Amino acid sequence: MPVIDCDPDVARERLDAAGADVTEGNTEHERWRATVGDATVVAYDDQVVVQGASPMDALAVIEEHGGRVHGYFDGASRGNPGPAAVGWVLVSPGDGIVAEGGATIGTMTNNRAEYEALLAVLEAAVDFGFDEIELRGDSQLVAKQVTGEWDTNDPDLRERRVRARELLSEFDNWSITHVPREVNERADELANDALDDA
Repeated sequence: MPVIDCDPDVARERLDAAGADVTEGNTEHERWRATVGDATVVAYDDQVVVQGASPMDALAVIEEHGGRVHGYFDGASRGNPGPAAVGWVLVSPGDGIVAEGGATIGTMTNNRAEYEALLAVLEAAVDFGFDEIELRGDSQLVAKQVTGEWDTNDPDLRERRVRARELLSEFDNWSITHVPREVNERADELANDALDDA
């Protein structure tokens, strides 16, 4: 449950602008409550508390970002194809972990799951308004296909590569690097935790 030290009036303005449903608080200590996506925001005097199934829906609206972020991503498939999940982490040089997530994504191949993880971290970074992203994942195939070093023959993967390039065009600068699994440990853990919990 993220707690954000901020001016609740500024947070409310950003939520209003994003089309959130804002109501009065439920207790004398709550200034207001807002619902955006699958998140609920509760405002107190000098902070807001974000609850719900998808806190990032609200965090991306409330917190003002920009600058550079590192995006770690990993997809996992048990069976290839089989039950699959994604894990991703956004790390800001100044703030540490900004957001992270893991979710099951149905049945698919490992390569498709890796692409879905890339898309998840890119969508989160766009939502947060970062200007530059340095991507790191342990899929050499995804890294080389996204940069154009390798061709993408599979129609499903080609479609996801096109979507990834569309999202990457939102950034002033970007890079994608293939890294060993140990460097990508947290994203890997989030993907596998999602599969274990399914």
